[in-house]
Amino acid sequence: MIDLADHDTRDTVVRRLGEVFAGRPVILGPGVLAGYTRVVRWLGALGCPVLVVSTMRGAGPVPADHEYDLVEIELPRTASITEEYRLLDRVARDLPAPAVAAIEAFDPERRGVWWCGPFVTSDRPILGRPVHGGRPRAFLDLEDKLLAEEIWVAAGVPAVPSAIVPVDDAALAQATQRLATSELGVVWSGDTRDGFNGGGNYVRWVVDADDRETARGFFLPRCDRVRVIPFLEGVPCSIHGFVLPEGTAVLRPVEIATLREHARRRFVYGGLSSWWDPAPADREEMRAVARRVGDHLRTRYGYRGAFGVDGVLTVDGFRPTELNTRQPAGLNTVAGVELRLLSLLQVNLLAGIDTGLTVSEVESVLTLLDEHRDGVPVAVGDGHSVGGADEVPVTFTADPEGRGGRLERTTELTGNRVVLSDTTTGFFAKLQPCSELRPGTRIAPLNVALMEFLDREYGAGFGSLTAATDVRTVTPPGRGFPA
Repeated sequence: MIDLADHDTRDTVVRRLGEVFAGRPVILGPGVLAGYTRVVRWLGALGCPVLVVSTMRGAGPVPADHEYDLVEIELPRTASITEEYRLLDRVARDLPAPAVAAIEAFDPERRGVWWCGPFVTSDRPILGRPVHGGRPRAFLDLEDKLLAEEIWVAAGVPAVPSAIVPVDDAALAQATQRLATSELGVVWSGDTRDGFNGGGNYVRWVVDADDRETARGFFLPRCDRVRVIPFLEGVPCSIHGFVLPEGTAVLRPVEIATLREHARRRFVYGGLSSWWDPAPADREEMRAVARRVGDHLRTRYGYRGAFGVDGVLTVDGFRPTELNTRQPAGLNTVAGVELRLLSLLQVNLLAGIDTGLTVSEVESVLTLLDEHRDGVPVAVGDGHSVGGADEVPVTFTADPEGRGGRLERTTELTGNRVVLSDTTTGFFAKLQPCSELRPGTRIAPLNVALMEFLDREYGAGFGSLTAATDVRTVTPPGRGFPA
C-alpha cells in the first residue's frame, strides 16, 4: 500500500500525476491572476511553459514575471459571484482576438492544454486544445439544490424535511408555515433553471410575511421552483471526498463562516477553515455521509473526481444542505500544503486516467491534513469598490464571550494583515496571514471582526453580523453511524 503521508512517496505520486502536463505548454484560466500563483510554480517544476489568461490581478502575491506569460481580458461587470461564474465558460469559448493571437503565438504547434476551473466545461476543446480541470456538463448539472434532496434519500443519509414548490405565493406560504420549526423560520433556495448558482446568491432567510414577499420577488424572474427547509441552528460546515473507480475516499471536516445579519434577514458568506474540530463521533458521521453520497454518485451517475457536501452540525448531528460536484473551495482549504497532490489527482480523475491509487491510499493523506491546518477569513463585497488594492497590518482583540472581536489598523507587524482588491463584482478581502487560528478554534468570529473592520474603514456595508452557535459542544453517546 502507498502511504501518502511519506514525503518521498508523495513526491513520486505527484510526479506521476503530473505527467498529464509534463513538458507541454499549459494555458491557465480564465481567472484571477493571484489565484494561479501556486499553480504556475507547480507547472514550472514539471517543465511546462505557462500562459495565464487573467481577468484581474486579485488580492495577494502574483507569479514573478519570468515564471509565466500573461494575456489580460476584461469581463463585463456583474452583480454577483453567480453571474461571474456563469460567464467563464462563454468567455473561454469567445475570447477577444488579441487573446487568441497571444495563445496561438505561445503555442504555435498546438501541443498545449488548458487547465481551467470547474466553471469551464471539459466536454469541448478550446481553440483546438483539450481542457483539463473543468468538468463535464453532466457533472455541473448535478449541483442543483433541488436534486440534492433526491440524492440524500437515495444515498441513505439523514436529512431534514423539505418541500420543493413553484414560485407561487400560496405554495411558498404553506411550505414555510409547515417547515418553520423555530422562531428562526426557514431557508429558501432557488433552482438552476438559468444555470449554476452559488455563493449564497440564490439563498434567502424567511421568517415573516415581509421576508416571504421580498424573497418571492427575487426568485420569480430567476427560478421556476424553490426548495424550502427549516432554518438549521449549528455550525455550518462541509465534508469532501474523491470518487475513485473502486469507491469513495473521504477527507476531514471544514468550517464554513456563514454569518447572519438579523436586521436584513440575510446570510453573509466568509471564509473556510480546517482549524475547527468537531467531536470525533461527529467527524466520523460527516465522513460516513460523504462516503455514501460519493458511492451513490459513482453508481447512479458515473461520477468521478472531487465533490463536497455542505451542511450544518445541528443538535441532532450533521444535516446536509447542498452538494458541490467539483473541487470546492472547502476542499482546497482542507488540502492545505497538499493542494498540489489533490489538484493533480482531480485533473487525472476527470480525464479518466487510471491514477493507480486506492481509497485507503488517498485517505492515508489524512494524517498530514490534520497536522497542517489552513483557513482564511474572507469577505466579498458586491457592488462596492475599495479603490484598488491595499494591504493593512492589524491588531486583533477578541470578544471575551467568543462572538467576534475587533481589528484595528497598526504600523507594526502583528501576524495579522488585511489584504484587499477590487473585482468585477465589487471587492475581495481576506485576513492573511492570520495568527489567531489554532487547532480547535472557529473562523466565524474572526470573519465577523474582518467585516466589521471593512465596514468601519471602507464603508463596505456588511452590517451587524453574528456567527452561528455551536450546539454540539457535548456529544451525546451513540451518535453517528458507521462508514
